[in-house]
Formats: sequence, structure tokens, C-alpha cells
Amino acid sequence: MPMVQINMVKGRTQEQIEGLISEVSKTVSEIADCPITSVHVVINEVEANHWGLGGETVEKRLAKK
Repeated sequence: MPMVQINMVKGRTQEQIEGLISEVSKTVSEIADCPITSVHVVINEVEANHWGLGGETVEKRLAKK
């Protein structure tokens, strides 16, 4: 029973989340040679001001763009 955990900054639509779960599940099922029904996917969404990258929050990095 494979389990995939994805951590990412909040901001995707429900449609994008569902697509990600679907595609990751299909890929893991094919590569691990297991039924797709046994693949678990957990997506943890984090606020941009709670995620650090390069010594600053993602929120600040995005504001610079």
C-alpha cells in the first residue's frame, strides 16, 4: 500500500488538486505494479507565509515578482 505525501504552498484550485491526486495515483500504481485502489495520496497545503525558501518566506518571494 504505497503512500505519497505532497507538501505545497496553498493556492491551487480543487480541480488542480484532484488532477494531481489522480495523476500521482496512476503513476505510482503503474510503476509500483499495484492496484490504484491501494495508493494513498495526502496533500498538505501550507500558507505562503509559513513556508521558507532561501532564508525568507515564499510570500515575500512572490511579492517581489
